[in-house]
Amino acid sequence: MFVIKDLVVDMTNFYNQYKSIEPWLKRKTPAPTPGKEIPQSKSDRAKLDGMYECILCACCSTSCPSYWWNPESYLGPAALLHANRWIMDSHDEYTQERLDAVNDEFKLYRCHTILNCSRACPKGLNPGKHIQNIKRLEMAP
Repeated sequence: MFVIKDLVVDMTNFYNQYKSIEPWLKRKTPAPTPGKEIPQSKSDRAKLDGMYECILCACCSTSCPSYWWNPESYLGPAALLHANRWIMDSHDEYTQERLDAVNDEFKLYRCHTILNCSRACPKGLNPGKHIQNIKRLEMAP
């Protein structure tokens, strides 16, 4: 990231990449009862563990050699971790569209599983594991 001054970096590109994955709930059908929650099983909710805790500190992205070399085109570990969070959410109905949006030689496949991201995360999350999950889902029939 570009340094603005001592310990201050320009995170514009980082946040733009995060925004590009559309990190919000998207539904094709309205909620069954307006104003009511959409139920989710405990097992579906458990699939989100290790993703929603991300605080967007960018430690994972700035520790990633692929991000150093391709900061404008590779989404980076944080954005991809959040993309997987929405792909796996049973409330969201745009799974295939989200997969299609990241299925790109640069956006997704610049990850070479070096796993610096996992070592750098102050929350102990494993972005590399979630990036691999997206790749596996892309390969599924």
